Amino acid sequence: MDLRRLRRPRWIAAAASVVVLAAAGTWTAAASDDPPPVHRADQIMAIDGVRIDTSYFTTNGTGRRPAVLLGHGFGGSKNDVRQQAQDLARDGYAVLTWSARGFGKSTGKVGLNDPKGEVADVSRLIDWLAKQPQVELDKPGDPRVGVAGASYGGAISLLAAGHDDRVDAIAPSITYWNLSDALFPNGVFKKLWAGIFVNSAGGCAKFEPQICAMYQRVAQSGVPDAQAEKILEERSPSAVAKDIKVPTLLVQGQTDSLFPLNQADAAAKAIRANGAPVDVDWIAGGHDGGDLETSRVQSRVTHWFDRYLKDDKSAGTGPAFRVTRTLGTDTGDGETRLTGVTADTYPGLEGDDHRIALTGREQDFANPAGASPPAVSALPGLGGGGLSQLSSLGVGVSLDFPGQYAAFESAPVRDDLQITGSPTVTVHVKSTTDAAVLFAKLYDVGANGRQTLPSQLVEPIRGEGAKAGKDVTITLPAIDHDIEDGHRLRLVLASTDLGYASPTAPATYSVSLKSDLNVPTALSEKNAQAPLPAWVWWLPLAGAVLALILVVTGRRRTTAPAAPEPELAEVPLQITGLSKRYAKSADRYAVRDLSFRVEKGQVLGLLGPNGAGKTTTLRMLMGLIRPDGGEVRVFGHAIAPGAPVLSRVGAFVEGAGFLPHLSGRENLELYWRATGRPPEDAHLEEALEIAGLGDALARAVRTYSQGMRQRLAIAQAMLGLPDLLILDEPTNGLDPPQIREMREVMIRYAAAGRTVIVSSHLLSEVEQSCTHLVVMDHGKLVQAGPVAEIVGSGDTLLVGTAVPVEEPLAEKVAALPGVASALTTDDGLLVRLDTDGSAARLVADLVRLEVPVETVGPHRRLEDAFLTLIGDSA
Repeated sequence: MDLRRLRRPRWIAAAASVVVLAAAGTWTAAASDDPPPVHRADQIMAIDGVRIDTSYFTTNGTGRRPAVLLGHGFGGSKNDVRQQAQDLARDGYAVLTWSARGFGKSTGKVGLNDPKGEVADVSRLIDWLAKQPQVELDKPGDPRVGVAGASYGGAISLLAAGHDDRVDAIAPSITYWNLSDALFPNGVFKKLWAGIFVNSAGGCAKFEPQICAMYQRVAQSGVPDAQAEKILEERSPSAVAKDIKVPTLLVQGQTDSLFPLNQADAAAKAIRANGAPVDVDWIAGGHDGGDLETSRVQSRVTHWFDRYLKDDKSAGTGPAFRVTRTLGTDTGDGETRLTGVTADTYPGLEGDDHRIALTGREQDFANPAGASPPAVSALPGLGGGGLSQLSSLGVGVSLDFPGQYAAFESAPVRDDLQITGSPTVTVHVKSTTDAAVLFAKLYDVGANGRQTLPSQLVEPIRGEGAKAGKDVTITLPAIDHDIEDGHRLRLVLASTDLGYASPTAPATYSVSLKSDLNVPTALSEKNAQAPLPAWVWWLPLAGAVLALILVVTGRRRTTAPAAPEPELAEVPLQITGLSKRYAKSADRYAVRDLSFRVEKGQVLGLLGPNGAGKTTTLRMLMGLIRPDGGEVRVFGHAIAPGAPVLSRVGAFVEGAGFLPHLSGRENLELYWRATGRPPEDAHLEEALEIAGLGDALARAVRTYSQGMRQRLAIAQAMLGLPDLLILDEPTNGLDPPQIREMREVMIRYAAAGRTVIVSSHLLSEVEQSCTHLVVMDHGKLVQAGPVAEIVGSGDTLLVGTAVPVEEPLAEKVAALPGVASALTTDDGLLVRLDTDGSAARLVADLVRLEVPVETVGPHRRLEDAFLTLIGDSA
């Protein structure tokens, strides 16, 4: 069958073959407590004799919207992507999830994304979407649709775009471009991962017969044959490379020995060559564990679809290239700290090479009989953390057996060396057998001799004709790794590796160097200079806010700002009738008719459940987005992008990052220099005194605990001593002593007559640090005022007594009219009034019962008040 017949001409004839066999009788609310409510309909669809289990997610409303298909990972089901589907539906998409053939409740054999099977199923699902009244159409039968997914689901998004030209945008994650190259890299069988594949699907019998036979054949011989390579290549996105012409967001994992970074690199080059927009994002995690950065990645996917499905030109799709870097762990809770570095163009895996000389004579080593014991690099399938996570933190866990490898080493490097991409080297290989299989690794060796294998990645090499000797150019695994000053690089060529099939016949290999090591340094500090210093991207989001404002004001024509109001010149913030609609919605609001005022010296807590509109409000306050109605005035000046009064505002949003090898003071000085303002205006010493970092300022930031890093970020936001300081979740990730320190920082800052606005979910902390509160829910103001007033307006009273109250007397109090309950405490009684009760009536009744009353006052925590105000939304 011609594979191209699976494109658009095929779906017209096949549309009638999609039959709904069973469906949920009614729509079910999947998230009724968060506006807008999401509804889910479960259906079993019959497609070419196979039953496909699906779920369809939408929100209320009559308007049409783009659709998104979400695929799941290998061995999983549609349930794995349910949360993301609900989130996308809330963001204005019609979302369809499904369990692929052989998984979940779907029938059929696993075909590894067979164009005639799983890929054809996706086209039938697109047929179904085209008939739904909620889905926007480009033309009859052609819905506006995007496809996303991770791993197996990521590959199906690429394949769907190549086989069906109705797909408009895709966002594949941690997936493959060429499955043959992934499982048979350089002709070497990746046996452990292949075995995990088969077992996670339920065994060989769950696969199409030809795939099962292929696996058994290759697993027995240890060598992939031409037929096996052909089967996998036919099921790879690379087979339809010339037909993938849609905007593509490629998210790939750095800790991934299954689908390493070179898979996304090949995809990026091919799709970009077709003229389509392509962004690349290297995340900290992968199939070997680590942090998958789920929240950030899913947010970026949503923005990607906003831009290319909703045609929202204001949607920020992110940088052309982003790489996540690990800064170590916090000394308190052991959580890994991450930061991101970006570039305006994707650099690829080569370029800006730095040549490093390696030393070492020709070396002989053995391939042991049975290829045992094998060296150890990655341990596939460990998932949640594995060796790659330890490697990212500088812990060496690889194992090479003496006599089974050759090693070549560099001199200590001078200055930090940032490797981003695939190092290359040429060696000469001889073998006592005709074929030699080697495993190349590039270690980072510390001054103490401890060696670390970045991301636990190894490159297999099969050298045919090695008996006569041959030169082999090795392209090592792509990494993003910092080699610190004084460390060395060690190239190791081993004869075995646990994850791969090696020749079982004993042999002796001889290896010598033929070239220097070429190391790509595309994102080094040297290559990240003007016009906009790349280290700006390392700064906390407060710095990014400044950069964004400069960009926006430089590129957009803005209307003249409203004239300042003199009577508000001393008022830090006044918000009047502020409203912001959801994108392309006439009646759904993120913030609606919000008004409140903040005075000098206040520490104001901005509270509300998820989805209350807090973040949207802060973004409008900082001039990052324009309101649809109302206004924000800071010291009497209307806020708009680039408004000069924003220089009086400092902001900190969680997720701060710094240059780890610089001291705290150097990071702050560098940031202030980027603002272009005079050094004397920084008031650096005053900000540092308030932050209370002491001698730690002289130390490299890489040595900081999470609490110290947070305080440094606060100090950065306080540079210039802004009159209005905005803090979004400043205590995230801090332990109790660190939270107490952060509370003191905020109080000290406001004590000098300045103003602090803090958004936090820690209600007990807000109660202790804030003087005033603004409580929001569903985008609206619920209550505003002093903390004491809001907390003290409850219906629970603490009655202090001269002597403890006996239980029989407490029962009499509980039986009084207007009293819902009465409990004894060490200090008296805790009395909860019902709707008919009042404090005055209670006191009179207590005196009548001869209760020895000394004090009566409200007894309610902020948490109680908060829950009372917002009800079920919490």
